[in-house]
Amino acid sequence: MSTENEGTPVPPAPSAPPVPVESPAASPQAAAPEAGVPTTPAPASAPAPAHAPAHAQDTTGTPEQDLVHAGHAPAYASAGPHGPHDGAQNTGSAPESGWPPPPPVTPAYADGGAGAGSGWGSSYQQPPAPKSGGGRGGLVAAVLVAALVAGGLGGGLGYTLAKNDDTGGSTTVSSSTSGGAVKRDPGTIAAVAAKALPSTVTIEAESTSGEGGTGTGFVFDTEGHIVTNNHVVADAVDGGKLTATFPNGKKYDAEVVGHAQGYDVAVIKLKNAPSDLKPLTLGNSDEVAVGDSTIAIGAPFGLSNTVTTGIISAKNRPVASSDGTSSQASYMSALQTDASINPGNSGGPLLDAQGNVIGINSAIQSTGSGGLGGTSQSGSIGLGFAIPINQAKYVAQQLIKTGKPVYAKIGASVSLEDTTGGAKITDQGAGGASSVEAGGPADKAGLKSGDVITKLDDHVIDSGPTLIGEIWTHKPGDKVTITYERDGKTHTVEVTLGSRVGDS
Repeated sequence: MSTENEGTPVPPAPSAPPVPVESPAASPQAAAPEAGVPTTPAPASAPAPAHAPAHAQDTTGTPEQDLVHAGHAPAYASAGPHGPHDGAQNTGSAPESGWPPPPPVTPAYADGGAGAGSGWGSSYQQPPAPKSGGGRGGLVAAVLVAALVAGGLGGGLGYTLAKNDDTGGSTTVSSSTSGGAVKRDPGTIAAVAAKALPSTVTIEAESTSGEGGTGTGFVFDTEGHIVTNNHVVADAVDGGKLTATFPNGKKYDAEVVGHAQGYDVAVIKLKNAPSDLKPLTLGNSDEVAVGDSTIAIGAPFGLSNTVTTGIISAKNRPVASSDGTSSQASYMSALQTDASINPGNSGGPLLDAQGNVIGINSAIQSTGSGGLGGTSQSGSIGLGFAIPINQAKYVAQQLIKTGKPVYAKIGASVSLEDTTGGAKITDQGAGGASSVEAGGPADKAGLKSGDVITKLDDHVIDSGPTLIGEIWTHKPGDKVTITYERDGKTHTVEVTLGSRVGDS
């Protein structure tokens, strides 16, 4: 409510209320207001300001969304021109590698709603002078006396209650234990986080030129192997510097054991690893259901050991992104979660309610305008994506064993254009080669150029990236059923997947 008086200026509030004085005896009849002097109307209610959220906009169906890696921070890559990825395209240049300074911690105080007057309540109004003797003047005096008595009584009660509180007579109830001594059940988020945090690390990767960023990883085995994302350690692959810091502050130098650009998975190993490492328990991502609780651990924007929670909001979400260092794109049939994931969370574990790792946090859907310091490095909007742990486990084991990734393949080139009708086998492969590899899995199954693959087993295929992501959830040698269209007719065929070693 506004404290301004319409039509008349607001008098300044005095430092103390005026003391009533005796006035000469007035006429028994109240004096009428002088002619021409307007009476003061009641204060008008000011409409409440409509505060819209900063940068809020309807993003449904707009092209202003980028699919970006959820780390490393501060330098992370947006989705490059490697084909469609869940309807998101890169709409701007890569963000600067400089660290945006954090905004000052200044609370946004609400305005007092006082308009042009004081911001502290309503303006002070000069009271009318009391009349002497009996009648209304005596009544005012009685009211003042009553107020003084009530004030004194209130002060006395306050003192009495305070005195009783000092002597143990308080009516409040205090906890018998401090926060650190509270016993938390195994299924609580706090208990899960307390058990998992000691097995997560903050990774700092730096190239030979001094560029790099921060990401996350988790203990994979007792030998010192740490699993993370490829794009987290990409800067340190060729002679760079790599360190891993545990929540207890202990920091270790590390080296890259192997990395897979296509899977966006990497394994590093601690130098002089401690003997008391506790690997996180790996869950079964195939059994995850939409609505299951999730817990994400990471270092968003460099804030190590951060825990956020959410649910699985979708499964088998086709995601394609790039680390920004080459033309190689990474593809995944991802777990989608609304747990808050930001740059720096990449490589960190996505846990279920029991503390089992069900995925590796890898990418986020983000608005192209950015939200921090005006850069294109924006944060969580509730759409995060994780590599299913069943796939990541297989990749990590291959990297530890041979140092190179092994990919399942069908032996056919498919279009990466943004379509919804399926994955079309192109007329020509890379470098002018045949689009169907001679003697490969697709060739043996009778697939040809121009065929449009619409399903792989029970999963609908709407584009080339979706097909690649689904194929890479399998291992070489797996048998899959492919549904495809040719000349307006639908056909089904069984294909035994082949293998490809390395990223070249």
